[in-house]
Amino acid sequence: MKRFFKKIAIFFSVLGPGIITANIDNDASGITTYSVAGARFGLSLLWTLIPTTISLIVIQEMVARMGVVTGKGLSDLIRERYGVKVTFYMMLGLFIANLGTTVANLSGWAASMQILGLSKYIMIPAGALAIWLLVTKGTYRFVERILLVACVLYFGYVVAGIMAHPDWKEVTKSLFIPDIKADPQYIMLTIAIIGTTITPWMQFYLQSSIAEKGIKKEDYGASRLDVVIGCSITDIVSFFIIVTCATLLFPKGIRINEASEAALALRPFAGELSSVIFAVSLANASILGAIIVPLATSYYTCEAMGWEAGVNKTFKEAPQFMWIYTSMIVIAALLVMIPGAPLVTLMVLSSVLNGLILPFVLVYALRLSNDRSLMGRYTNSRAFNIIAWLTVITVIVLSVLMVVFVLKPSIL
Repeated sequence: MKRFFKKIAIFFSVLGPGIITANIDNDASGITTYSVAGARFGLSLLWTLIPTTISLIVIQEMVARMGVVTGKGLSDLIRERYGVKVTFYMMLGLFIANLGTTVANLSGWAASMQILGLSKYIMIPAGALAIWLLVTKGTYRFVERILLVACVLYFGYVVAGIMAHPDWKEVTKSLFIPDIKADPQYIMLTIAIIGTTITPWMQFYLQSSIAEKGIKKEDYGASRLDVVIGCSITDIVSFFIIVTCATLLFPKGIRINEASEAALALRPFAGELSSVIFAVSLANASILGAIIVPLATSYYTCEAMGWEAGVNKTFKEAPQFMWIYTSMIVIAALLVMIPGAPLVTLMVLSSVLNGLILPFVLVYALRLSNDRSLMGRYTNSRAFNIIAWLTVITVIVLSVLMVVFVLKPSIL
């Protein structure tokens, strides 16, 4: 019994990086993708969540293991093994891509606040200041606890899905039996679901947060459980977002292009409460994304350049880390508030860059995790490598297709 309670205590001491990273992947862009998928194709795209969850677990487990074994971030390892030049250009591309993602998250925050009757010109500066103070003045432990508590609010989407009263028999059928359609938009949304679930910034943030938290090899079992739970929860939330929109919007033929539109569209069919839950959950997801994506950018840029990094550091101890975080928050907030700013162009560029960079990140991660001089006995097993390479190849193909579709929409 004592051994059992000891394991529980170890798990709760390690808990955090896996759950936070996976859940905050459901940011404004992700929620928009799932909402649009449910509204346009009903339950037809539910089946994509099973292979996506498996792929996410495989990739995140591999990255987390490297963080535990080496005590270093992914960009730090890439710099050491493949040189500063390669790492610099990758970080530059990721900075631009993540700036677009941060803009999308603050746009989602603004839209959700407007649904709740609040001005974006007040709430964007207020939200930006709050998250800046949280990271620059808080400790890693404090920030982690705030993020873990905020992750609970994602279950608002679960509540909204249950309140929609779907046909659970049809839901179960759609989850396990693929209903593939020869429709260009269906294909694009299939790619988008996987693309918004597995992103480059996640791999860097997860490994960096594990390294900063100081998780040891002997605690890796608990860390792996943290990753599996996090990946499972994030796609359970995605599942209920699709189910809600598929049940209430799809039968009415209501088309949406943004998650905020879904919150408004739900009001006549599910009542004010469901609409508010959807809006509040969007606000929570957006502000969390606006915290983590710039934080991930600060981590991997500083690691790549050999600069001091960490939430526990001060401006004096890690000036580059803090200024990169600050600049991303300020630039993104200003862009969202400027009338006529090319936000859509920036978001499209962000998607393209993420799609182009992700294959390189995954291949580097896979090669590093098989480097025996680096990982010792913690390298991938043969069975894991087969699954991992199949996952990586699939993600690469889908990423290339996504970039092609974005750059040449006439193909659709």
